[in-house]
Amino acid sequence: MRKAGVAVLAAVLLVGGLAWGQEKYVVLSDIAWAPFEWVSEKGAYLGFDLDVMRAIAVLEGFEIEIRDTPFDSIIPAIVAGKGDIGASGFTITDERAQVISFSKPYWEANQAAVVRAGLGLTVDKLAARGRIIGAQRGTTGAFWVEDNWVPLGVVLVEYETYPEAILDLLAGRIDAAVADVDPSKMAVLQYKGQIELAGILETGEEYGFVVAKGDPKGLLPKIERGVAKLKELGAWDLLIQAYFGPALSAIEAAWEKCSPILLVERDPLRYAQCLVAEVRK
Repeated sequence: MRKAGVAVLAAVLLVGGLAWGQEKYVVLSDIAWAPFEWVSEKGAYLGFDLDVMRAIAVLEGFEIEIRDTPFDSIIPAIVAGKGDIGASGFTITDERAQVISFSKPYWEANQAAVVRAGLGLTVDKLAARGRIIGAQRGTTGAFWVEDNWVPLGVVLVEYETYPEAILDLLAGRIDAAVADVDPSKMAVLQYKGQIELAGILETGEEYGFVVAKGDPKGLLPKIERGVAKLKELGAWDLLIQAYFGPALSAIEAAWEKCSPILLVERDPLRYAQCLVAEVRK
């Protein structure tokens, strides 16, 4: 019993971010943006960005604490020293880079417009006076609509989270919701037959992880080495296969089964292999 107790204690310490002799950093993420981050039906924080952060922490020998934070509050919180890393699909922009520092790009993205199914709405038809378009506050999707469609008479409605925009779209309160392509595709999959893509807005964006301006804690080299290691192991491509394409329910079931391999056993490659195997069942 004493040996079992020690083993359990060690596991708790590792999962809780209190492993002896390791630095601990606070990761801020808007956890309502599948497939990059979301909360499962059982309350687990999962998603591509969050698993990448967990895997990097394992490979680089530090611990993390993930905190759910509204998207437009993440950069101000990091500037104020209330968080260490922003991992929430941040597009690299000159404006943001004035106040924080970015990692090297890890993802390419465009915007997409989602509409109710069967109405025959295209992107061109959305760019018309009186159309009501929803987007998440502080995102490049909202900025794009403001810069390109609002001058044409489009009304922009901003939401704290992207799922709130989708719910208003389903209810008929807005004509479309604009967001990055992958979350848009996931929303269409989640509400199959009710909403559809109206089209892609070619914006040529790149995501980066966010740290304080000038990287005073030296986190960017750790993050970038961790990404490189994940790619060398083959775990990066496996995580992409697991998170981009399958339904949320399948991913959540896979997470429930496989997550101890990452959180307790701390084996990113075997975890990613498990996740892919489970979502394919």
